[in-house]
Amino acid sequence: MVERIVGAHTCACGRYGANPYVPMSMRILDIRDEVDTRTIKTFDLAFVDEADAAQFQFLPGQFCEVSVFGVGESPFGIASSPTEKDFVRFTVSKAGVVTSKLHSLKPGDIVGMRGPLGNCYPLERMRGKDVVVIGGGFAFTTLRSLIIYILSEREAYGKITVVYGARTPGLLMYRDELDAWDAREDIEMVQTIDVPAPGWTKKVGFVPNAVEETAPDSSNAIAVICGPPVMIRFTLPVMTKLGFQKEQIYTSLENRMQCGIGKCGRCNVGHKYVCLDGPVFSMAELDELPPEY
Repeated sequence: MVERIVGAHTCACGRYGANPYVPMSMRILDIRDEVDTRTIKTFDLAFVDEADAAQFQFLPGQFCEVSVFGVGESPFGIASSPTEKDFVRFTVSKAGVVTSKLHSLKPGDIVGMRGPLGNCYPLERMRGKDVVVIGGGFAFTTLRSLIIYILSEREAYGKITVVYGARTPGLLMYRDELDAWDAREDIEMVQTIDVPAPGWTKKVGFVPNAVEETAPDSSNAIAVICGPPVMIRFTLPVMTKLGFQKEQIYTSLENRMQCGIGKCGRCNVGHKYVCLDGPVFSMAELDELPPEY
């Protein structure tokens, strides 16, 4: 395992071997549709080599490169928590050649995985503080990892507030877990959809409105926001209105990832390489970069 100081926080990460280009062999344990459109699937992967499993260590917010041999590889945020030991989970939207081929595979098939890569959410900074998690649509993968991780040591954190929204109920991911969190007394779970839908009894409205109505306390809190750019753009003024400073708000630029190890140069934003300095940044850090992210 190695420890790297990245951005404003430290992440522990580990992978086997000395060659970062060589993927580990992973067997697909399970594949399931995550949303009603059947364009997003969740894959649970298991290590073929037990030595790889023993040395693979990650924290919420990190990502991996998943490869279909003979086709290519794509970066995906890790949706499982480090506390879930029997699998590594990725939720994949069908959007191109690699993801389309991945969607065509079956349990038992072998794929490759490089990682973990990038930095993580500021877990040490979160300890002893309230945690606000805000997600929209498909961008809830690493947030799932974060929520499960902090719930596994619930006493280390203050109030936990989660606001998650999508256009329709059928586009909300991890619905069984959302409902399980909603039933707990030690987490405030807010689910919202854009417009009314038959049978929907929870909140209706866009995520920024739901955040403003929920009004999380900013005095001793860290917030993480992941979602479509338009959602983030309209949520940030709400956070400012609630008293959150830019140093208290983090997001992930996972969609900028390319090779994952800083060699291709295609993820740079100003003087930063997202795959090495991120993908997790505070809004204060992003303010210092060109407005191209």
